[in-house]
Amino acid sequence: MRSTSSLLFRAIRALQHENPLGLPRSGTPPNWPKRPQRRKITGVDKVIAVSSAKGGVGKSTVAANLSLAFARLGFRAGILDTDIFGPSIPTLFDLSGEPRLSSNNQLVPLTNYGVKTMSMGYLVGESAPVVWRGPMVMKAIQQLLHEVDWGGLDILVLDLPPGTGDTQLTITQQVILDGSVIITTPHTLATKDAVKGINMFKTVGVNILGMVQNMSLFNCPHCHQDTNVFGSNKKVEKLCQDHEIEFLGDIPLHPNIGDDGERGKPTVVAEPSSERASAFIDIAKAICPKIDLKQHERHNH
Repeated sequence: MRSTSSLLFRAIRALQHENPLGLPRSGTPPNWPKRPQRRKITGVDKVIAVSSAKGGVGKSTVAANLSLAFARLGFRAGILDTDIFGPSIPTLFDLSGEPRLSSNNQLVPLTNYGVKTMSMGYLVGESAPVVWRGPMVMKAIQQLLHEVDWGGLDILVLDLPPGTGDTQLTITQQVILDGSVIITTPHTLATKDAVKGINMFKTVGVNILGMVQNMSLFNCPHCHQDTNVFGSNKKVEKLCQDHEIEFLGDIPLHPNIGDDGERGKPTVVAEPSSERASAFIDIAKAICPKIDLKQHERHNH
């Protein structure tokens, strides 16, 4: 049986369009500014956005493993799932249940593998659709960005939904981002949309830290020959050169990466000594100096 507070929490959320997450309020109702000002997320030092203009390129898997890689490097890391309609982080981190509220009525992240997480997936049933119009979605995003009690993080990874629409615009208007990472595959359809992502971040003035090529090579377990399943992997490197952004690295096409995510234990945790895990850690290491995330800021977990 659900607790009375949980049922009340859901009822408030269902009825309030100005407060879609149903967070308890005191005093006057919130007054969202018509022209939002970029501001830092309270309790978070560095914030990076992981983005892909095309769905199905493994962005959430990469984002999850990057957050775990930062934690493995000794930083206090978190990940925020900003995909309201198709959240992935609860599955990838094997977490469920409604977050509790802090003393100041903010959502308290759920933690696994040393990484703090927050997702719309914790606030609705696993199979329940979120049937909201744009304004409700944008207000939910605002609440997820600024009404979560992170408790002090060195770095927060934002897992953005695919595309270059309202959610991306809201985030870039609401938050001071230290940079963005674009995920693509070598497939032509993915690289064409990656260019849209590059142009979006340039338009809104967000620094692009670099591009990650996912599913780059498949190594046959029998003959050990590498195959470019989605076309030449040099295509993405040339794309980076043409747009003057850094190529951060390759993630191989390997069944274990998908299997690890499906069972809620991403590769950096499931196979920490593998070359696949090392690829994610190397990318995290490459990002650190770009956002001035320094070794002296590391903390023991």
